[in-house]
Amino acid sequence: MDSWTWVYLTLMASAAQAVRTGGQKHLTAHLSPIAVTFVRFLYGLPFAILYFLVIQYVYDKPFPSLSPTFLGFTLAMGITQITATALLIHLFSLRNFATGTTYARTEAFLTAVVSALFFNEVIQLQGWVAIGVSVAGVVLITIARTDGALVTRLWNKSAAIGLGSGLGFAFSSLLLRRASLSVGDSNFLFTAALTLMTAVIIQTTILGVYLLVVERDQFRILVREWRVGAFVGLTSIIGSIGWFTAMTIQNPSYVKALGQIEFLLTLAISVFFFKERSSPKELVGMALVAAGIAYLLAVAR
Repeated sequence: MDSWTWVYLTLMASAAQAVRTGGQKHLTAHLSPIAVTFVRFLYGLPFAILYFLVIQYVYDKPFPSLSPTFLGFTLAMGITQITATALLIHLFSLRNFATGTTYARTEAFLTAVVSALFFNEVIQLQGWVAIGVSVAGVVLITIARTDGALVTRLWNKSAAIGLGSGLGFAFSSLLLRRASLSVGDSNFLFTAALTLMTAVIIQTTILGVYLLVVERDQFRILVREWRVGAFVGLTSIIGSIGWFTAMTIQNPSYVKALGQIEFLLTLAISVFFFKERSSPKELVGMALVAAGIAYLLAVAR
């Protein structure tokens, strides 16, 4: 396997996620926050199943027996990801949401800490440096875009929720890796595809039941917006294929750190296409993210 495979997959995932976000922004005008989240799973499920069937056919793999270990890790991953997403959505309803968002942006560093403490994932000193530098850049960019909210108030309810969201995403990434590795098959494409399909089925079921009980009226709008929903579902699964496969073959901490390149892409688009000006803090933050990613690629392949 090419040592750059996880890099290509992460870049693909980051690009797809940026595109998906654009589609989801359109839906926020018509759907509740939870329903917008549900769209990516509901409309992504057929693509996840199709992708698994293609991989299964190409590699002539029998459908494996799903062990309690695999199902347990996948269920836990699905719940933690939904919880982290719900916390992130809740942040935007709070007065001091900017502070919490900044803490949530430390997700890559939190993933490294959680992986070292609870999952026995070994991260070399150079890896810690690369992750730390890139995360510092992301935090600086966020501070610049929120008028220094983190500096003026380091801890409040919003910060706690943001930290909880970051931890949720960190745990979900590491549980994802454990689920995929627990399949016990050497074909990482197959195990990642199986994990992805199972996770999306679980998440679709959980959120579907919630909406059916609490926000039943959202289903009518979900059907009406099927074109955008299908686009969001497709781009979401393309991104998830990248994330799930990359995290199966590489430490999720490194994948998360490289995934921060999305911030550079977003800022570049705002500058070159929308003619927005970047502040000195943003430029320094961009330089730190770029430096951290470059160093990561040099030491983590």
